Amino acid sequence: MSTVVAQSLHVFGLRSHVSNNVFFFDEQIIIFPSGNHCVKYNVDQKWQKFIPGSDKSQGMLALAISPNRRYLAISETVQDKPVITIYELSAIPCRKRKILNNFDFPVQKFICIAFSPDSKYLLTQTSPPESNLVYWLWEKQKVMAIVRIDTQNNAVYQVSFNPQDNTQICITGNGMFKLLRFAEGTLKQTNFQRGEPQNYLAHTWVSDDKIIAGTDTGRLFLFESGDQRWETSILVKEPTSETKNLGMIQESESLIEFPAVSSPVPSYEQVMMTSSHSQLSLPQVFAIAAYSKGFACSAGPGRVLLFEKMEDKEFYRESREIRIPVDPQSNDPSQSDKQDVLCMCFSPSEETLIASTSKNQLYSITMSLTEISKGEPAHFEYLMYPLHSASITGLDTCIRKPLIATCSVDRSVRIWNYESNSLELFKEYQEEAYTISLHPSGHYIVVGFADKLRIMNLLMDDIRSFKEYSVRGCKECSFSNGGHLFAAVNGNVIHIFSTTSLENISNLKGHTGKIRSVAWNTDDSKLISCGTDGAVYEWSLSTGKRETECVLKSCSYNCVTISPDGKIIFAVGSDQTLKEIADSSVIREMSAFDVIYTAIVISHSGRMMFVGTSLGTIRAMKYPLPLQKEFNEYQAHAGPVTKMSLTFDDQFLLSVAEDGCLFTWKVFDKDGRGIKREREVGFAEEVLVTKTDMEEKAQVMLELKTRVEELKMENEYQLRLKDMNYSEKIKELTDKFLQEMESLKTKNQVLKTEKEKQDVLHRERMDDLLDKQSRELQDLECCNNQKLLLEYEKYQELQLKSQRMQEEYEKQLRDNDETKSQALEELTEFYEAKLQEKTTLLEEAQEDVRQQLREFEETKKQIEEDEDREIQDIKTKYEKKLRDEKEANLRLKGETGIMRKKFSSLQKEIEERTNDIELLKVEQVKLQGVIKSLEKDIMGLKREIQERDETIQDKEKRIYDLKKKNQELEKFKFVLDYKIKELKKQIEPRENEIKVMKEQIQEMEAELERFHKQNTQLELNIIELWQKLRATDQEMRRERQKERDLEALVRRFKTDLHNCVAYIQEPRQLKEKVRALFEKYVQRADMVEIAGLNSDLQQEYTRQREHLERNLATLKKKVVKESELHRTDYVRIMQENVSLIKEINELRRELKFTRSQVYDLEASLKLTKKIQPEVSETVSSEDLPSVPPTMRLNVQEETGRIIEMQRLEIQRLRDQIQEQEQVPGFHPLAGVQLPSLSVEADSKAQTK
Repeated sequence: MSTVVAQSLHVFGLRSHVSNNVFFFDEQIIIFPSGNHCVKYNVDQKWQKFIPGSDKSQGMLALAISPNRRYLAISETVQDKPVITIYELSAIPCRKRKILNNFDFPVQKFICIAFSPDSKYLLTQTSPPESNLVYWLWEKQKVMAIVRIDTQNNAVYQVSFNPQDNTQICITGNGMFKLLRFAEGTLKQTNFQRGEPQNYLAHTWVSDDKIIAGTDTGRLFLFESGDQRWETSILVKEPTSETKNLGMIQESESLIEFPAVSSPVPSYEQVMMTSSHSQLSLPQVFAIAAYSKGFACSAGPGRVLLFEKMEDKEFYRESREIRIPVDPQSNDPSQSDKQDVLCMCFSPSEETLIASTSKNQLYSITMSLTEISKGEPAHFEYLMYPLHSASITGLDTCIRKPLIATCSVDRSVRIWNYESNSLELFKEYQEEAYTISLHPSGHYIVVGFADKLRIMNLLMDDIRSFKEYSVRGCKECSFSNGGHLFAAVNGNVIHIFSTTSLENISNLKGHTGKIRSVAWNTDDSKLISCGTDGAVYEWSLSTGKRETECVLKSCSYNCVTISPDGKIIFAVGSDQTLKEIADSSVIREMSAFDVIYTAIVISHSGRMMFVGTSLGTIRAMKYPLPLQKEFNEYQAHAGPVTKMSLTFDDQFLLSVAEDGCLFTWKVFDKDGRGIKREREVGFAEEVLVTKTDMEEKAQVMLELKTRVEELKMENEYQLRLKDMNYSEKIKELTDKFLQEMESLKTKNQVLKTEKEKQDVLHRERMDDLLDKQSRELQDLECCNNQKLLLEYEKYQELQLKSQRMQEEYEKQLRDNDETKSQALEELTEFYEAKLQEKTTLLEEAQEDVRQQLREFEETKKQIEEDEDREIQDIKTKYEKKLRDEKEANLRLKGETGIMRKKFSSLQKEIEERTNDIELLKVEQVKLQGVIKSLEKDIMGLKREIQERDETIQDKEKRIYDLKKKNQELEKFKFVLDYKIKELKKQIEPRENEIKVMKEQIQEMEAELERFHKQNTQLELNIIELWQKLRATDQEMRRERQKERDLEALVRRFKTDLHNCVAYIQEPRQLKEKVRALFEKYVQRADMVEIAGLNSDLQQEYTRQREHLERNLATLKKKVVKESELHRTDYVRIMQENVSLIKEINELRRELKFTRSQVYDLEASLKLTKKIQPEVSETVSSEDLPSVPPTMRLNVQEETGRIIEMQRLEIQRLRDQIQEQEQVPGFHPLAGVQLPSLSVEADSKAQTK
């Protein structure tokens, strides 16, 4: 095996014509087919993992995932043989669990597959003409049952299991809706089709026994246990005015043909081909997906309908419409939603719906969005990015950016990013794009369209053409490695253009057939080309002539490349070999082993080589090429590889093919001989932007800025107004709260005094009652003692009586026993005598019975003899009758057998005749339709022939006129050429003047920018000087104040000195006065002397001052930031205040309630005092109402506790607000402090 290894990194593409082509593995990961791989794509994290197809696979036909999400089944064709491979998804990486490839029944390919609910069984449907349905126990590779579904070669579109039953199966197809049940090793049909046969395209199970099926005429049927219960037709909504105009025009573009391998027989193309012209306007239901509320179904091009189950009925109604959005990047936006939805699936949580379309696109929508957009239809979004919908014909990459450029026959040009795995730019055109080349800088592309060759700028958000060449049908183009030249192929001619002057430098002619590939050598001095004529030429660009040539007419070359040293040319073609060409001769050929190489690329290091095959595989081999079969082959595409390219650093391989997929591969050499190029300079981030776009965006930004400032001003004004209102409300509420608190305090004190009074009264009553109770207890004890003595005496008397009675009863019992024994003896003697009499009578009766038995036996014998004679006679008579009846029965059986055979044969003939009649009717209808369509075609063609004859005549006349005009124009041309030469001579000096003026303008602009910078710097200096001036003014004021203070001091000193002079004659007093003067003034003078500053201190002072000014500026910025941070805290405190106010209101309500209770209780207490003053003294403690006072006490305690907690909470919040206000730079939104709760808090706030 080769040491060169390639690992698949990412794929851009989808194969939508694989049956069941998208489904969820879990909530974030989806699985879909791309190329010859199945891709596991994480929607959130954007990574891809690959499940490659089987070796020598010709493409996938159908997919199925097991209900437990553990297994994936893939139907493929490997070397023209059908294979089903089952992968275990839970394993990392996914591994093959079973391969089903040995079949005992005829099969071409499997077009539909499905897993059973328990994932143990697999259902496979083969293609016509066999149309066998096979029921597998796949773990053991055992066929449990097989049945032929259709004998008329009708297409089968879908098979499925009942989601709750392994044995029940549903099959739908053209004129086919069948329910089968697996029992006793066979599959038996359990339903019978009634009514007209429909072309059922899709179905889904909505419950255990209910199935929704959709047809190609836009009809939906609900079947329950095989019987039709409900039917509806999908309405085609009125098109808008724009689409009406488009609908009037017949679509000129032809259907894009995909490779036959990539689509199973009962696919989208077959349905579109079989559907008649009259049905094209009807919506076709290609996909149905069930979910908990109902189901979703495709309803014609670009449209999906959601149906929900009606609550009171077992039917469904249309609830939502989802559309594919119009693509603004498309050349014809109305065509972007003209794609049919082929497959849909819901995520496990039913939060997301994913759909794949006939143009290889993947769309998704969040189900919650569909509920929001009531009335108007919701719109899908791209799941990843717009993908190519047809064969990719061009591929190129650049040096300075991680970009890939591709073009396709779907008329689109796309720019991809292989680092971020995203689509950078995308644009569709009117003509098909055949080839593309990307400039090494990544700013320009050359695209060969069917009509012209265009050079385009890759702008930030657009692809814009800036030069066109009339090179028709350019199938190959390529920028040189330096980017200063590019080559474009037109048939058998190579045009060389300059990138700077955009002029045609030279034309290389020599090929006799179409040129298929061109390649530049490393220094761009030579160009190598190959074509269908079997020629490989090496061209010198300096002379424009061929240097070397190698012609082999038996081979049609597909691709050519050159080694990095420019000595060896590598070419691949139709002869299944890889050729090494040097010095106009083939020095070596390497066999491709029964495949055709379609593309070849060699690494810049010259160590690795990669080739693409017609089967879609990629082969990696080392260079120099090995003698034997030493290469690694990788499954990549489902069609022939069209182009391959390596990035400049040899890290990534890029490949495209006819299946519309782009693969990126990570490549490396295991031996490490291929030097990995480390990028000295990172990828460029510059983009091209036009001046007009920049000006427009700048204008928009200015407008938006002004709008933002206006909105800020409005918001600030509104906030101030709200702050004012809220502060006033808070003042009012706090005042009210304080008043209520004071009133509650007074009431609380009143209630406390009343409570104390009630406690005193209660204690007095309790003392009275206790005294009364003790007295009553003593009286009761005396009475009970006397009663006990009397009762004890009575008890002793009764005990004596009972003893006497017991003695009397014992005597009576003894007497009764004696009398009883005598009576028993007499009775036994009497009954013994009677018994002897009865035995004698019984013996006499037994003798009579024996005599009667003898007589009965004799009579019985006589009767039996008579009966035997009669039975014998009857037996002989009936035996004769039975023989006669048997003979008659045998005759009748023979006759009935003959009649049955005749009846069955007649019935078979009748069935055959009816089937033939039905088939003939169907054929008649088809033929009539064909005849009508052909008649219409004939009429249209006749009209076209007439019109074309007329147009030919007109064009011939036109050509004759144009020839005359051409002669005249040639005369004018000669005159105009002379004038143009003269004008050019006049224009040249003016152009020079314009250049000089432009240079002057640029210098002036540079000077203006310099002046602007100087102005800004001067403004900053002025601001600094103003700040310094303010500081010096403040210092000057301070100095002046000091000067005034010193002058006042000097005046005071002079007055004091004058007073001392008055005592000059008295030495003692003079001494005391001088001492006093010394004590009074000398110390201050010392302080003044100490405060005197020298020049060094002055400099230090200025330096520190500047440092403090800078610190002050930074602190101001910090204060502003902190104020913004604290603003959120203040808002939170305000919200807490609001909640506290709500609690205060609740407390008010509770206080009102307690107040009313107190008033009621006071009133009741006063009434009881007046009416029953005496009764209350005699009432016992049990009758007193003890519960209400305890209830009242609990309520009072609770209200008091709540009030105290509220007071503490408000005080805590007030302290917090004061701390926030003390933070420097914090300015609250409303500059009003909350008033204090009590008088003490008010006095504290005032003192503060």
